[in-house]
Amino acid sequence: MHKHTILVSGASGIVGYGILRSLRQAGMDLHLIGTSMHADSVAPAFCDVFEPALPSNDAGYAGWLCDTIERHAISLIIPSIEIDMYGWLEHRRVIEDRGAKALLNNPSLLSLCKDKWLFYKALEASGMPCAITSSLSNSFASLEQAFGLPFLLKPRQGFGSKGIVRIQDKDGFLRHQHLLGPVLMAQPIVGTDDEEYTASAFCDGRGDFHACQTLKRTLSKDGYTERAQAVSSLPFLQTIQALCALFLPVGPTNFQFRICQDGIKLLEINPRISSSTSIRTAFGYNESAMAVAYMLDGIDPVQPAARYGTAIRFIEDHIFYENSIHR
Repeated sequence: MHKHTILVSGASGIVGYGILRSLRQAGMDLHLIGTSMHADSVAPAFCDVFEPALPSNDAGYAGWLCDTIERHAISLIIPSIEIDMYGWLEHRRVIEDRGAKALLNNPSLLSLCKDKWLFYKALEASGMPCAITSSLSNSFASLEQAFGLPFLLKPRQGFGSKGIVRIQDKDGFLRHQHLLGPVLMAQPIVGTDDEEYTASAFCDGRGDFHACQTLKRTLSKDGYTERAQAVSSLPFLQTIQALCALFLPVGPTNFQFRICQDGIKLLEINPRISSSTSIRTAFGYNESAMAVAYMLDGIDPVQPAARYGTAIRFIEDHIFYENSIHR
């Protein structure tokens, strides 16, 4: 293996600098480029070179990205935010023409995951018992009869728990009724907050996976894992296997579950590196390092030894002195 230059987008966010920290901790011979549209952030602390980026939806973004790839001779680009994941898919051929690979999942799965209703319909058609019954009905009476109270309204597009509305009564529903269908979908509440799990698997694109790690988690108000307990993946392996056979994911893939009286239910699939990736690395599951070895050196991941414990996220300070970095 030789030294690789890796670009991680969204380096100012918890996923982006989590990926960079994980790559640094892997002990690999890597040159790390972090990019973000937020120049005044903690990102430079976790990479060798920080590149201020254009906004991902800027008309000049693709040109900027290609110039950055050529200037730094980048081998692999890793997205940490949804907009980059989908934008890079659109420009994948141009990116590869510049000599870089992009860490992107199966395009058909990416397309389904962009719209949770379309994903649900595909899962429902498969007959898998992990599907959560969903609806686009804008009738409060029919939704109350089907799901009981309270029930949820979820954005068809988006990530984490952002934009989810808990409907307690008809008045609350009427404020959002006009969005049912084009913007929102309805679901029952399944299980409880203390039975939510996030499992990350490194998938092979052929209906199987190489390795897996599972956390029992508590979410922050921003939808990211705030506290987590590393637990056995065994209860989820059969469901993950079936989902891999159905959707053929490739590379790091995040499955979010709840356990309820009806068994395991799938909240969603995030077809990318998990937002709890730095926690997973601390428990011995470094999906970022696996991705580099897999994409650039052709090395299939192996299941690391399980390590258990509890992780708690907290706010800390990072100081940039005028003439040095305090680590």
